[in-house]
Amino acid sequence: MLSVTFLGTAGSLPTPERNPSAILVNREGEMVLLDCGEGTQRQMMRAKTGMMRLNCIFLTHLHADHILGIPGLLETMAFQGREVPLIIAGPPKTVRLVESFSSVCYFSRDFDVRAVELEPGDVIRMDGYQVVAIETQHSVPSLGYCLKEDQRLGRFDREAALSLGVPAGPLFGRLQHGLSVEVNGRTVRPEEVMGPPRSGRKIVYTGDTRPCWAVEVASRGADLLIHDAALANEMAEWARETKHSTSGEAAEVASRAGVEQLVLTHISSRYSKDTSPLLMDARAVFKNTIVAEDLMKLDIRHRDE
Repeated sequence: MLSVTFLGTAGSLPTPERNPSAILVNREGEMVLLDCGEGTQRQMMRAKTGMMRLNCIFLTHLHADHILGIPGLLETMAFQGREVPLIIAGPPKTVRLVESFSSVCYFSRDFDVRAVELEPGDVIRMDGYQVVAIETQHSVPSLGYCLKEDQRLGRFDREAALSLGVPAGPLFGRLQHGLSVEVNGRTVRPEEVMGPPRSGRKIVYTGDTRPCWAVEVASRGADLLIHDAALANEMAEWARETKHSTSGEAAEVASRAGVEQLVLTHISSRYSKDTSPLLMDARAVFKNTIVAEDLMKLDIRHRDE
């Protein structure tokens, strides 16, 4: 299971419909948070995602609308009895940010919070996947993130195994896990009954950024690209000045990268009542585009299922 819950999809200003930036990724019960805007803990409660299995918060940059939910989330987890450590990873000054929270807030927590500063290309290994920091282009030091699963085993050819004399049962499992087995004095190797390795799933989240080459490269073949689309194409000059992307520019990145689906987020408050200009501009370039809404959940399936 790999799911993405959009807890906050607003631009710099929240609206009654949209919370500040926060996206929760749940993979087989292990959760990571991408940005943590104000009110994220309440959004997690509304979405019924839980929070105690949260292992890591990845910050794209340190603008207030992406970080102010951290103190409240930490305190709520403390009240709920959390004991396991939590990692907060982000661009330069992330360590100072976490230290500043501790220096001015009276936390009741008994669990460790470890801050990690990342550069583009840095990798954090998780259980069965990795998170890679991506270079982005914003008005302050910033990163995007690529969550990429490890390769999966190839498909097991049951008929081939039977034809080689392997009886159905535990020996099938050994072969599927890459172990050779002995049958009637003959060694049957995994490669004789297993297809080629299959790709895992890939999700890319840009945070706030201008369209850039590094994001395009990281997004190649991604199952899901979540891209800054603060403004419609008619506001392209303002997007350039504020170091954001238009929805059309996001769609161009998605098209060139050959992603499966594009989700537009960080929506300016000027579109709080009507996001159709964003969607129209994007779909003119890349059809499989949707605009993120608060509490929207997407299940990301293997393409070969």
